[in-house]
Amino acid sequence: MTNNSPVSGGAYEYLDNISLDEQRRLDAVRRYRLVDQPVEDAYDRIAFVAGAIFETPIATVSLVEQDLVWLAACQGLTGVRSVGREPGLCASVIAQDDVYVINNAAVDPRTLEHPLVRGELGLRFYAAAPIRTHDGYRLGTVNVIDNRPREATPRQLKALEHLASMVSDELELRLMVIRSAAAEQRMRQTVS
Repeated sequence: MTNNSPVSGGAYEYLDNISLDEQRRLDAVRRYRLVDQPVEDAYDRIAFVAGAIFETPIATVSLVEQDLVWLAACQGLTGVRSVGREPGLCASVIAQDDVYVINNAAVDPRTLEHPLVRGELGLRFYAAAPIRTHDGYRLGTVNVIDNRPREATPRQLKALEHLASMVSDELELRLMVIRSAAAEQRMRQTVS
């Protein structure tokens, strides 16, 4: 399967071919049925707390889909529910287990050409913790964004990891409800 991305030359190789591992990760994202759904209070509260801990104007809870990053919650960006996956700050985060931090994106070689850095937003600081499911898939991030450079404390980064774990717990509760509803529907069909 390929992506019809306008980017050429393999700059975003992870979008060109979907590996079996990536397909399994995408299946894990989709089992929670959260993409394209209204913002739920639990995720909105987590984004709010993340922004408050870091004192940043923007904080999100995101899920990384095949071609987009879905914002399950977003503090500080009105009317934004998704962004393109490329060139992918969130996609970079889900490729690792640790918190991902950019203290000054204007001088960080990983982000010099990033549209959010060079564009109107003027992103300078970015910190994100991957949301990991209980069965090991990295679905997205809890992240904070600022338009000025800054340093994060170890305590703030640990808090971000805890918030990502709380999102994971919320997702598992959501999955239990989805599975319960499906089991109830199957029982009703069997009885009918």
